[in-house]
Amino acid sequence: MRVVVIGAGAIGAACALALAEAGAEVVVIDRTGVAGETSSRCEGNILVSDKEPGPEADLAIEANRAWRALAERLDADRVPGQPATEFEAKGGIVVAFAGGAEALRSFSVSQRGIGIRSEALDERALRDAEPHLAPEIALGVHYPDDAQVQPSLAAQAMLARAVHLGARLVRDEVVAGVVVAGRATGVRTRTGVIEGDAVVNCAGPWAGDVAALFDSALDIRPRRGTILVTTAMPQRVFHKVYDADYVSAVGSADAALQTSTVVESTPSGTVLIGSSRERVGFSDAGLLAPLSEIAAKASRLFPFLRDTMLLRTYHGFRPYAPDHLPAIGADIAVAGLFHAAGHEGAGIGLAPTTGALIAHAVLGTPAPLDPTPFLPSRASLQGADGPGGRRAAGRKQQGKGSAA
Repeated sequence: MRVVVIGAGAIGAACALALAEAGAEVVVIDRTGVAGETSSRCEGNILVSDKEPGPEADLAIEANRAWRALAERLDADRVPGQPATEFEAKGGIVVAFAGGAEALRSFSVSQRGIGIRSEALDERALRDAEPHLAPEIALGVHYPDDAQVQPSLAAQAMLARAVHLGARLVRDEVVAGVVVAGRATGVRTRTGVIEGDAVVNCAGPWAGDVAALFDSALDIRPRRGTILVTTAMPQRVFHKVYDADYVSAVGSADAALQTSTVVESTPSGTVLIGSSRERVGFSDAGLLAPLSEIAAKASRLFPFLRDTMLLRTYHGFRPYAPDHLPAIGADIAVAGLFHAAGHEGAGIGLAPTTGALIAHAVLGTPAPLDPTPFLPSRASLQGADGPGGRRAAGRKQQGKGSAA
């Protein structure tokens, strides 16, 4: 079977790899190249700590296991001492000030009920783990399974492995049209037709636009996020550390600006500081407000950051689904069309298991978990008149075309 994958970010690369490993002939098409958009503008989180019990938590637990095996395989393909993904099983610590301590404690207890490992730290253990935290922190909960990759490297490594197995990468400006003969049979680009037996839409925040090219509807919307990066320094942050309000920000449906504190070191010595969420379309305007709020909150958590120089800031657009679950599986209306989008800020962490679910949907390989909660046919994604639905996407198509 020949499968066309639209999008070469982390999700597209993971789907291409899973399909190639299952024996499919794979063609990946992207307008900018590997990890050129969302996957190069994020932190590379592989988290279970921020997931409340439910389908996404089940997906995250399975993906956390899958990442450990995948990172080992990908790193084995590289020169010793030069890891392909910069995978770090560093663990995470979620912290709360006095007003939020009991809520965090209760949340972690509920997570332990579904198999997420966590441990509340007493004051001495917390200071031993993160000696530079603000003294006002009232509670810290350690999550040993939280991890991190360098997202661009991870996407490149997955796609490189897929190419090694026979996949082909095509760089083109846009997907300008589609070929449909009763079903999705490929895509049309400015340079010609790429035929296939199935098409997988991994276009991230542009996935609704791509669905509209097939005259289908998928309500996926952009949600902007910003990150600060410090200059390199001796390591002073030893885990992925974030304030408990990050969990509520992730799960919020509010379009207005929300910020929460996430701080972590990288192997290069820089510190990544996040995070923000706001639905402003694909606008690049008004970035000062989220950056200022992030800096202020991070300095409250780690006071030494007040005197730290910034190297740069960056922002990107994450694919937001109204019910906060990714769309993974067959399109409701068009045979041969499949979607893998809507992961928002969890795409890196959920990538390998998303790929396995797509291989199951397209090729019938074993599913790593029940795919039902993630099917694109669920009602919340069929808002054809809403943002990301058929009419909104169609209007964009008439202008600049799909941004896949």
